[in-house]
Amino acid sequence: MTKDEHITGWSREDMAKRLAQDIPDGAFVNLGIGIPELVARFVPEGREFIYHTENGLLGMGPSPEDGEGDPELINAGKRHVTANPGAAYFHHADSFAMIRGGHLDLSVLGAMQIARNGDLANWSTGKPDAIPAVGGAMDLVAGVKRVFVITQHCTKKGEPKLVESCSFPITGEGVVDRVYSDLAVIDVTPEGFQLVELAPGIEFDFVQDRTGAELLPAAE
Repeated sequence: MTKDEHITGWSREDMAKRLAQDIPDGAFVNLGIGIPELVARFVPEGREFIYHTENGLLGMGPSPEDGEGDPELINAGKRHVTANPGAAYFHHADSFAMIRGGHLDLSVLGAMQIARNGDLANWSTGKPDAIPAVGGAMDLVAGVKRVFVITQHCTKKGEPKLVESCSFPITGEGVVDRVYSDLAVIDVTPEGFQLVELAPGIEFDFVQDRTGAELLPAAE
């Protein structure tokens, strides 16, 4: 694939909306920085999600319109957010006690690489000039009950992010349950990557060609 090749499929908002469909009603959810933040915009009718941010807020709402945010109300990525009715504020240490104590149902994170066995690399390329900024990601993938990754299927250079094994520093081993990309929804199973759903207009072989490991067809 070349850099100039046009890729159809889901937009970032489409990816976030599709992921939100799979969050159970009443789930306690931590949203990572970047595309994961978009998930807060999409709550299916009849469901309620309780969003957590590790800097000390439970009941986080979506980002406000530009210029309308409270400068003292931010998420872990320093982006302005809102607070839903009934939201609670607490100390940073209490927040991580929630994570490490297994009280969160789901973490939604971005990724640099996902291995076929569920290993996740999402904080550093490992290069000498890379800035070490793992943040709370290691705690999140170790402490939550499920991990969803939302990411572009390939890098800007066209290299696959879903690979046989990670070459970047590992955030967590065998932690990823499901991947939502611009091309497909893919489960991580004991047998490897398995297709769940293709984005509109995308064919299986198109996704396989852009995946750095075998992709199993959807279960019948």
